[in-house]
Amino acid sequence: MTDTIHRPGKIIAIHLSYASRADQRGRRPAAPSYFFKPASSVGVSGGTVERPAGTELLAFEGEIALVIGTAARRVPIDEAWAHVGWVTASNDLGLYDLRANDKGSNVRSKGGDGYTPLGPDLIDARTVDPTALRVRAWVNGELRQDDTTAGLIFPLAQLVADLSQHFTLEPGDVILTGTPAGSSVIVPGDVVEVEVDAPDAAGSPSSGRLVTTVVQGEAPFDADLGSLPAVDDLQRTEAWGSAEAAGLAPTTGEGSPNAARTPADAAIPDPSRLSPELRAQLLEAPTAGLSAQLRKRGHHSCFVDGVSVNIRGRKIVGTAKTLRFVPFREDLFKAHGGGYNAQKRAFDAVEEGEVIVIEARGDATTGTLGDILALRAKARGAAGVVTDGGVRDFDAVAEIGLPVFSQGAHPSVLGRKHVPWDVDVTISCGGATVQPGDIIVGDGDGVIVIPPALAAEVAADAVAQEIEDAWIAEQVAAGHPVDGLFPLNAEWRARYEAATTDRSAR
Repeated sequence: MTDTIHRPGKIIAIHLSYASRADQRGRRPAAPSYFFKPASSVGVSGGTVERPAGTELLAFEGEIALVIGTAARRVPIDEAWAHVGWVTASNDLGLYDLRANDKGSNVRSKGGDGYTPLGPDLIDARTVDPTALRVRAWVNGELRQDDTTAGLIFPLAQLVADLSQHFTLEPGDVILTGTPAGSSVIVPGDVVEVEVDAPDAAGSPSSGRLVTTVVQGEAPFDADLGSLPAVDDLQRTEAWGSAEAAGLAPTTGEGSPNAARTPADAAIPDPSRLSPELRAQLLEAPTAGLSAQLRKRGHHSCFVDGVSVNIRGRKIVGTAKTLRFVPFREDLFKAHGGGYNAQKRAFDAVEEGEVIVIEARGDATTGTLGDILALRAKARGAAGVVTDGGVRDFDAVAEIGLPVFSQGAHPSVLGRKHVPWDVDVTISCGGATVQPGDIIVGDGDGVIVIPPALAAEVAADAVAQEIEDAWIAEQVAAGHPVDGLFPLNAEWRARYEAATTDRSAR
């Protein structure tokens, strides 16, 4: 390879470009988006790549690399390919343990030394059809990826033309054009091979096989300098390509595992802290009784006002996962409304037993979720959704079986009144402050928010009060007046205690 490939001025990579990969991820971008990789990440065939100490999710991505031959600035799409000098193979390696820390930029997760091996040979771009290139990748001799540029969402020439709108592409710059389905995790000792060829072109030109061996790193990351590696089941699923490949139970049905927690993400609420016993008590206690117990403890602002459930008789109990919408503004929606926005991230990451709570500023004139997102929440095992806005596809959401407390139906799509902004932050929903991890209980009377520290005692006392109220109801039904009975005076209290003692002795 030329010296410019060993040390390109710029390496630009696309986030998502193959239909097979997009379908695997469950999302298709409307336009290409990119990130930069440092020149120091370039490696050569036959080299090694280190999986750093304390990490587990190093993943390979076989890709077609374009090497710019002549400078390109604001070139039209029909002239863009003429500025590509060569085509070769690349392996866009990434460390998912660091992905959440630099989401979007991929500075640390994709920028490691040797994380962009290229080569070994260059294909003259003038001799091949950019719509008829093939990329394949093998791990330990087993074919893992096999796709062609016919499967691209964005043609190669479009990437060159698009990038040239924003800055000059100079000779030697490298564009990594995305990976198809099949990318997965590799471990120390694995050997990855990537090849790019043009099987239908004269002579079937090929890059040859780009060979990279994974080795184990020994130097740990320094916690005093920056954020540490951290993984959860979402990162494992995306790194391996599927929950099954990652060794995780399916996210539907019983037994869905909770995400592994590390010191770096210890602040993220863990739904497992809502024990089965506490959940059972909260399911037994009505929200009216729970709110009465909160009021006794000085908590008067626990109500999510103005919402009702879409499935009559359904009750929800779970920990809050929060999503915040801000008022619509054209420039903000353009930047934050499309692609893998905060709304989609919330529904993709909700854990079993969690309740997605949405701040929509009490605006019932627009939808905050629809049937597709409801399906995703249901598949992830969410306990339900609470939103102080509207719901589109209202009947379809109910048929899915996901309990949703909202202000009712509205047919609008995202972008009428809201911009999806934040996930897992403190929000306001229906006049109540909700923090990630708060306990959410909803039934026919409405929805309340319980601080986690109070949940156990509030639930126990509410269940006890419910038993007492049931006994009082029996006495009223038998013809006794409520005066002195509701609430119990000393005489009736003695009768109640005697009755409950007698029942427990049987």
